[in-house]
Amino acid sequence: MTVSVRYIVDDVDAAISFYTKHLGFSVAAHPAASFVILSKGDLRLLMNATTGPGGASQPMPDGRKPEPGGWNRIQVEVADLEAEVAALRKAGAHFRNDIVQGVGGKQILLDDPAGNPIELFEAPKK
Repeated sequence: MTVSVRYIVDDVDAAISFYTKHLGFSVAAHPAASFVILSKGDLRLLMNATTGPGGASQPMPDGRKPEPGGWNRIQVEVADLEAEVAALRKAGAHFRNDIVQGVGGKQILLDDPAGNPIELFEAPKK
């Protein structure tokens, strides 16, 4: 089963570069400058610019406009969280917090170039 998630971004090209270079996504389709579908395993990540054609960027009836950010997020599982964080920090990535240890593993919140959160997660060692 493929799962799709949609993010609103300020710059589609910056999002493509970030997700493919740092998080291992590939471009499944890029039919317009304001829209791309990225994929990783069974996840399809649909990205729409804040302006342009298409329904995702259109204002709501009450006037609110779709915008990047928020707290809902995708989770990308990694084998070595500390190494991933170090490499991303070296590349200039922005994190919302430091690594947090919980009963289910370790995690940190990474912002993409538009400010959408990505949870990097390392499961506990068995």
